[in-house]
Amino acid sequence: MAKLTKEDFISSLKEMNLLEIKELVDAMKEEFGVDPSAVAVAAPAAGAAADAAPSTVTVSIAEAGAGKVGVIKVVKEITGLGLKEAKDIVDNNGVVKENIPTAEADEIKAKLEEAGATVEVK
Repeated sequence: MAKLTKEDFISSLKEMNLLEIKELVDAMKEEFGVDPSAVAVAAPAAGAAADAAPSTVTVSIAEAGAGKVGVIKVVKEITGLGLKEAKDIVDNNGVVKENIPTAEADEIKAKLEEAGATVEVK
């Protein structure tokens, strides 16, 4: 039996009426156990979800580095916390800000790295 090409299959679909196409879809469901219309809709949605980057991220200190005092000052400035709270974040490699847009996270990361810290963005 000769294999049908996509073009041949599509041209034969063009010659069918809606009732014949529905019967074809039903036969495909029965033969393969898959709803072809569900597969056609689900495939692009799955691909789009994989390509999408997270819309919000968390910035945390991985290591304060040699310029710990400078890092504490930057954390204090970014968070608006007091000196002790900012120091606790730096000492404990804590979260600086969470659930923020990636653009803001990149700015914060740049400031902290300039002060000497190693930063994680998750």
